[in-house]
Amino acid sequence: MYIIQRTAIGFGFQVLTGRNSKSRHSFYRHTISRFTRSQSAFTMADHFSEQVVFNKPKIELHVHLDGALRVQTILEVAKRRGIHLPADTLEGMRKHCIVEQPVKEFMEFLCKFDAYMHVIAGDREAIKRIAYEFVEDKAREGVIYVEVRYSPHLMANTKVEPIPWGQIEGDVSPDDVVHLVNQGLIEGEKAFKIKARSILCCMRHMPDWSNDVVELCKKYRSDGVVAIDLAGNESLSCTAYPGHIEAFEEAERSGIHRTVHAGEIGPATVVKEAVEVLKAERIGHGYRTLEDQALYKRLRDQNMHFEMCPISSKLTGACDPDFTIHPIITFRKDKANYSLNTDDPLIFNSNLHMVYAKAQQYMGFTEEEFKRLNINSAKSSFLPEEEKLDLLNKLYEAYGMVKQTSF
Repeated sequence: MYIIQRTAIGFGFQVLTGRNSKSRHSFYRHTISRFTRSQSAFTMADHFSEQVVFNKPKIELHVHLDGALRVQTILEVAKRRGIHLPADTLEGMRKHCIVEQPVKEFMEFLCKFDAYMHVIAGDREAIKRIAYEFVEDKAREGVIYVEVRYSPHLMANTKVEPIPWGQIEGDVSPDDVVHLVNQGLIEGEKAFKIKARSILCCMRHMPDWSNDVVELCKKYRSDGVVAIDLAGNESLSCTAYPGHIEAFEEAERSGIHRTVHAGEIGPATVVKEAVEVLKAERIGHGYRTLEDQALYKRLRDQNMHFEMCPISSKLTGACDPDFTIHPIITFRKDKANYSLNTDDPLIFNSNLHMVYAKAQQYMGFTEEEFKRLNINSAKSSFLPEEEKLDLLNKLYEAYGMVKQTSF
């Protein structure tokens, strides 16, 4: 979930088709070479007492780049670009970015992105920087492989209609965004010795963007892009907007992996559509799958992977705020195939250590279950088979298990 880059994103927003369907101002209203490691580097972990309950290598498959920025970076980029922010201190800006209690309305969550996305979008140095810093932050959390997702169009300021975040037209296209993010991730990989790949998001309310997204996936498939995603308002059925279906059909024909945000806030029928119409290989969130037990059993039997984000689902209202009755407990008890993820660590003031601590404290997770879910996450990753096998062997070795040569 994230502002237009998330699953429940866009609730109440119009579907935009055609170049003249919305002005830049209306879109803003409604959609709300410096990479040195300094002592001032800021991560979410600086702001809560961190309990490490699983101090072993981890995999993360569902995290949004635009929801994983450092507040310090937002402040520094805004100062460099001369952009006014609602606050000019770390603590002050944090209050505008972070959701501390479960929101009453989902728009409360989405509005957090309005506070800072205009700072990053359209700026080449900033886009590359946030990708690099993202890798550094994940390495600090013990992640050895991560798939980070984002909408290229939401960080562009040309060749995108409408131009997001109230920007004036510039010279950063969606293609440029992907290239810049790839550069940042690659430099981060070299510096911090972990592996990072990316997933490009289509937006449910912007079907006209989807063909661009799948073409970018094809263009950059050898440069770190491993899959396509569909995020946004789940009430907007993709069958009503064939641009999404066409893009995912082309992805399947071209061998592009597919994941879809579904069953987070939308009903189980959205999950069914994702699997049957869009041919999703993984489901983002998927909590509401449990509302259709026949579908849940079928997907479990098919070993469908669910990318679950417990802290996110509490604070956005996707699930009951009581962790002791969270849907993920059912998935755990049934030995389903799922991962634990942060989703938007900036917005939820969290990191992966915190997610694991909550899972152990309130949901009955053990070290053995943490090992099992990470192995399943590696198996369900969108890496090529040879790289996936290498990743699995690293986990088996770190976990003190017998190495496997196939799966």
